[in-house]
Amino acid sequence: MDQNSIVHNIIEAQNGNEEEMANLVKCNNGLIWSIVKRFKDRGHELEDLYQIGCIGFIKSIKRFDIHYEVKLSTYAVPYILGEIKRFIRDDGQIKVSRSTKELIIKIKVIQKQYLDKKGKEISIIDIAKELKIDKEEIAFALASTRPIESINEEIYEENGKAKLIDQISSGKDEETTIVNNLVLKNLINALNERERKIILLRYFKEQTQSQVAKILGVTQVQVSRIEKRILGEMRGKMEKDCICRGEHCSSETRGI
Repeated sequence: MDQNSIVHNIIEAQNGNEEEMANLVKCNNGLIWSIVKRFKDRGHELEDLYQIGCIGFIKSIKRFDIHYEVKLSTYAVPYILGEIKRFIRDDGQIKVSRSTKELIIKIKVIQKQYLDKKGKEISIIDIAKELKIDKEEIAFALASTRPIESINEEIYEENGKAKLIDQISSGKDEETTIVNNLVLKNLINALNERERKIILLRYFKEQTQSQVAKILGVTQVQVSRIEKRILGEMRGKMEKDCICRGEHCSSETRGI
């Protein structure tokens, strides 16, 4: 479907054409499901979360400005995520699967044994080595034990009460930052395995090109060439897809 057709369909849907709205939802089923699947094993039926995600997507269509320099799919992601997270929050604490609960018990045992023996807390990496599983699984399990905080929850300061949202608000255009970061994440996920590893090691693990080359078993020159090509392609896509002020992307996305 070309861009003009998409714009026409969006306008029709915004003007109350239910058939066009349903068609847009159908065409973006893959996007909605990709977000829904992130909440697998959280204690909710995926079909239910899909319906909630559709509500978020419909809200994004109603609020979408066709003059935005961003694709509808990119603009819709925060709405879909927000609607699902709001549903889970309002439905109560996120439910933890049995396998995750069993893993948490094992982690707690290891943490206690290590603390008793060494007198300090064990790292996630060491726990992962002990249980022979990825450190990401350990981090996820530990995160699932933390209470969910509402951004409207009242906290106490020296000058009286305040809301958590007041503390995390930066005064910047946070919607733009969120969407830009989502675009960046999508671009990284679209890379092949080796390309993605290079970017993650270089810009998120702060490894040198020589260190990355050693990890991947290639030369530093190869890493440099691949990195330069990836960054050029990503910059081009960012300029096309991001919500930007003026002619350039915001500072949050210039680091790559």
